[in-house]
Amino acid sequence: MSNQPTKKIYTRTARPQTIAGAMGGLLRIFGIRASDADLTMRWAEIMGPEIANIANIVAIKKMRDGRFNITLRPINPAFTLQLSYMSDEIKNKINKYFGRDAVAKISFRK
Repeated sequence: MSNQPTKKIYTRTARPQTIAGAMGGLLRIFGIRASDADLTMRWAEIMGPEIANIANIVAIKKMRDGRFNITLRPINPAFTLQLSYMSDEIKNKINKYFGRDAVAKISFRK
């Protein structure tokens, strides 16, 4: 037996995680984009600070064809017009993240 400290294999978080959060992190290690829960968990990472600081995801509805209708709520209603001009950029970033044509529609709530 050696006196060297053993390596920690697993680190425990202070708070319990949701299954979507735990699986999303695990699937991220393997490079798989799982679902809409993964999108909400990694919103700031996917969109970048410019969009993530002015809008949050309110709802994600999955359509029969497997694409998503995403509803965003701007932090301030004045950002709604700016976000509407950026909707193509938002779609492209989400589609790039999922690796397919995943977004059918983006709508906004005030």
